[in-house]
Amino acid sequence: MTKTLQIVSFDIPYPPKYGGVIDIYYKIEALKKQGIKIYLHTFLYDNNTQQQKLEALCDKVFYYNRSKNLKFFFSLIPFIILSRKNKQLYENINSIDAPILFEGLHTCYFLKKDNFKVKTFARTHNIEHKYYYGLAKSEKNIIKKYFFFLESKKLKRFERNLSKVNGIFTISPFEQNYFSKHYKNSYYIPAFHESIKIKNNREQGDFILYHGDLRISDNIKAALFLINVYKNTSYKLVISSNAKVKRISDEIRKYDNIFLEEIPNKEDLDILFDKAHINTLISFQKTGIKLKLLNTLYKGKHIIANSEMIEDTGLEDLCNLANSKNEILKKTAELFNERFSDLEVQKRSKKLESFNPIKSAEKIVDVIFK
Repeated sequence: MTKTLQIVSFDIPYPPKYGGVIDIYYKIEALKKQGIKIYLHTFLYDNNTQQQKLEALCDKVFYYNRSKNLKFFFSLIPFIILSRKNKQLYENINSIDAPILFEGLHTCYFLKKDNFKVKTFARTHNIEHKYYYGLAKSEKNIIKKYFFFLESKKLKRFERNLSKVNGIFTISPFEQNYFSKHYKNSYYIPAFHESIKIKNNREQGDFILYHGDLRISDNIKAALFLINVYKNTSYKLVISSNAKVKRISDEIRKYDNIFLEEIPNKEDLDILFDKAHINTLISFQKTGIKLKLLNTLYKGKHIIANSEMIEDTGLEDLCNLANSKNEILKKTAELFNERFSDLEVQKRSKKLESFNPIKSAEKIVDVIFK
């Protein structure tokens, strides 16, 4: 008998270009390989469009408009949730006799008022109220800072609705520890990602790479921090992103050894991974698992990361820990004299076995359809 699953995604999961949608897209791909029939519900906004690639993976894809009405800012319900309230979505998920997997707290509006006839599950991509509190601390714009702070408070209150689902799939050991204390039936499912072999590029790279979405305040703060670390050194630092931010561009222009590279797609980033010798992964908020950490472990060479990036991920021993400017410069000097070795590849391969997307998909199927 064919197993059918409904997935409600907070964004169109193709192309898989940032953390959350990377997890969703490769989850759909892995579930498809398990023979699961998938009905995908997803939202159109920020000029994204319908994707034929998803039509090939899913039995049916439903697209909904996300409403960003300004009056939503004054509601007690978080904006990221209320803006995804959609009457047609509600009617569609209730017309299909199949379990529902809500991707992120963003998509869980209808848990607030409805006891579904089918089983419901939630994939937590972050501890959202902590994530938004971290954004508030990193944000310099006073209006955005206030919005993130209020959203954090609303999200903490709304999170209680997760008690209504049949199961929660957490994305990191850190989050599993949190959700298992507050809710029953919590299962750790590692982040889904592109299923590839670890690349062993022995060629000596000639620069340090930082990559991230510079529309996010935490990534802006990390980029500015690294500019300050390397600005008066002989090292070449490349900051790459699919978005330009004037504040970063203006700062980079002051220094001859720091460059900004636009990466419209993952192929451009792969080229930078090949050429870089060291990858710097910095975050100032400990939440979830950064998909760019996994991506870098598969495709990049040496990694320097701080505690907030790697602590409680299970991947700590695959990275070089450095938190301060002096610690980062010391590690940089050490690693530029070291070639990336076969031993390091073997170490990563063994450790990343638990992040196998097929094994994770099997566990989800077992939980939902047992």
